[in-house]
Amino acid sequence: MADLQLLEADSLEVTILVDNYADVFGESTEVIKRPKPIPGTELLAEHGLSCLLKVCFNSDEHWVLMDAGISATCFLHNATILGLDFAKVDSAVLSHGHFDHFGGLIPFLRRASKGIPLVLHPDAFLERRVNLPGIGPQEMPSLDEAALNETGVTICKTKEASTLASGHILVTGSVERVTDFEKGFPWAEAKVGGKWVVDPIDDDQAVVVKVKNKGLVVVSGCSHSGIINIVRYAQKLTQTEKVHAVLGGFHLGGPLFESIIGPTIEEMKKIGPDLIAPMHCTGWKAINQFAMKMPEQFQVNIVGTTYVF
Repeated sequence: MADLQLLEADSLEVTILVDNYADVFGESTEVIKRPKPIPGTELLAEHGLSCLLKVCFNSDEHWVLMDAGISATCFLHNATILGLDFAKVDSAVLSHGHFDHFGGLIPFLRRASKGIPLVLHPDAFLERRVNLPGIGPQEMPSLDEAALNETGVTICKTKEASTLASGHILVTGSVERVTDFEKGFPWAEAKVGGKWVVDPIDDDQAVVVKVKNKGLVVVSGCSHSGIINIVRYAQKLTQTEKVHAVLGGFHLGGPLFESIIGPTIEEMKKIGPDLIAPMHCTGWKAINQFAMKMPEQFQVNIVGTTYVF
C-alpha cells in the first residue's frame, strides 16, 4: 500500500445503470446528463446499484463496471437501453458480497470479454443472513465462485487497496473505521468457521478517481463501513484533501440508522464536496436531509443519469 499511487484522470463519466429510483422528467445540466423521455426506452428501477465508470487520460480510456444490481432483468434491460457495449468494459469491481449488488454480475460476465479482472474482497463469498428482531434469521443469496469461474473472468481477491485502468481508478479494499458513530449493521450475520457470527461486512469497499483540476470522486456501494469513513480513507490513501464528488449508497435508511443521519451530514459538510448524490440504500429521510442541508451540492439521482466530471 505504501507504493500505491492514484494517477490523475483528464475526465470521468459515471453512468448509473441500476438504482432504486426512476423518473422520466429529470432535468439535465452541464454536469448531470439525464435520459430523455422517449417512449419505448423507459428504464427500470429496483433495490440495487450498478455504476459504469469511463475514465479518460491522454488519448486512452477505460470502462469499469462497479456492481450489477439485484436482478439480471433490470441490469441487462437498462444496459441495453443505455447502449452499453459490454466488449468495452475492461474490468469490474464488486463493492461487497450482498445480493443487491451482484445479481446481474454473471450474465454481464458472459457477455463481456473473456478474462477481464473482477476485483473483490475474499469475504464477498461468505454465507450471510440478516437476523431481524421479532422475525428471526433470513438467509441471503451467496455469490457463487464456481459460476463466476465458468464465465472465464479473472477473479482478483484482495483485502488491500489496489488500482485499475492503468493506475487511474483506486479500489479502496477494506476501509478503516475511525468515526465514533458509524457502527455497521448489527443485524447482519455471516457464517465463519461453521458458526453464525455478527458480520462486520469487511468486504465493503469503494472506488475513487482523482480528476484533474477537480479532486477526488468517490463512488460507494452501500457504505456499510460508513460513508464518512470511506471518504476519509480515500483522502488518506491518495494523500488528497480535496473531494469533488461523493456518489452512491450511504446506508442510512430505516429506523436503525436514522440517528446517524445528522452526524453524517455534519461531517460531510466539513469534507465539503462540490457535488453529492445519495443513492440506493441511503433512504428517503436521509436523502431529504441532504437536500435541505447541502442544497448547493445535492443532486437527486435517477436511473440512467450520467455524471460528467
